Amino acid sequence: MTIRRGLLSDLFTGVVAKRLTLVETVTKKSNQHEFQGTKPFKALFGFDDQAGIPTRFVMLTGEQEGITEDGFVSWSNVRKGKPRAPEYHLYYSGNNVTEAMHVDDTMFLARRPNGSILVVIAPKESTLDAQLRWLFGLDYRPTPDEEFKDIAHDQAAELDFAARYILDELGIEIEEAEVDVLDAILAPLENKFPTTAAFSALARESLPDVNPLDSVDAALMAWLEREEAMFRRLERSIVSERLRTGFLSDEEADVDGFIDFSLSVQNRRKSRAGYSLEHHLGAIFAAHHLPFDRKPKTEGKAEPDFLFPGGKQYHDASFPSERLTLLGSKSTCKDRWRQVVLEGARVEKKHLITLEPSISEHQTNEMQAHKLQLILPKLLHATYKPAQQGWLMDLEGFVNLVRSRQAP
Repeated sequence: MTIRRGLLSDLFTGVVAKRLTLVETVTKKSNQHEFQGTKPFKALFGFDDQAGIPTRFVMLTGEQEGITEDGFVSWSNVRKGKPRAPEYHLYYSGNNVTEAMHVDDTMFLARRPNGSILVVIAPKESTLDAQLRWLFGLDYRPTPDEEFKDIAHDQAAELDFAARYILDELGIEIEEAEVDVLDAILAPLENKFPTTAAFSALARESLPDVNPLDSVDAALMAWLEREEAMFRRLERSIVSERLRTGFLSDEEADVDGFIDFSLSVQNRRKSRAGYSLEHHLGAIFAAHHLPFDRKPKTEGKAEPDFLFPGGKQYHDASFPSERLTLLGSKSTCKDRWRQVVLEGARVEKKHLITLEPSISEHQTNEMQAHKLQLILPKLLHATYKPAQQGWLMDLEGFVNLVRSRQAP
């Protein structure tokens, strides 16, 4: 489903977050497939019975992995017609997601404007848990057993870069605004993708008023957002054209052709974001006249994304190691930050830039323990817990650090 870019209330009317208990999960001891109808659920569903509400169940389990199932939930007063006080339960259909739920996982159950439900299961205190809490405006304190948030009338929760990042992980796409502007930019490409470097350059050229010498953080975000919008618009046009031609081979359904095309679309999406970030970072470093090498060899097969001032100095034993700076670039961090730690033995403290909002405290504490400094564009710092924000570095701070190390 796609919608216009706007507010979170365009997507959801309300959400319940709760820690799962033993009786709510599917185990040998419990197979009830239901949640107790407590106050937060009553605030979301009201007091009328509702059967067979279409529901999408999602569990993200790791790097580019996840489970998505379609099913239903039903809300009912199980004591209806009886003299005893009402007792509400929310029944859920069994599927691969609900089978994989664990005690203390966080369930986010959100209602869409069309009445359907999205259920997302996140491991306790995981990055996904933190991201969804930020997205829905829920408290950062240790999660209470249950919590309801009314979203329908929230006019402040805009779908900014961080929100769209999280929604994209959940498979919810936002329709891009200013399509006329995007179409004019993309027209010379004739409905074909150029190289990733050329595409990133086109995004920068389309924003002539953005100057990385004024603000590196603002420039990076502006370029990334423009390229993301361009990519989605061009991808939609190319996919639509391919779907119109159909998938037939000798008048029979070309299943293999359809699967190959689908995989090519997914792989392009996954790889493009990482290349985009690297291209724009390179343009920023060049604008600031910072000497660097991209993907030089250090030890063995290790090739860091950026090395300042370069590989030649790294392999020169007489060059002071304290003047070397190693930067990893991961648009989505997940657990891949560990790769950066191993990419340059001469650099004791390494740096990693990512676009991933709300990485869990557990992960950032591990990064600190491994002497890895996390960098995010300044705009994304607010998605992190207050205790984390003081440690984070923005891109301007990193540029200033490299400049100070390279000064004569």
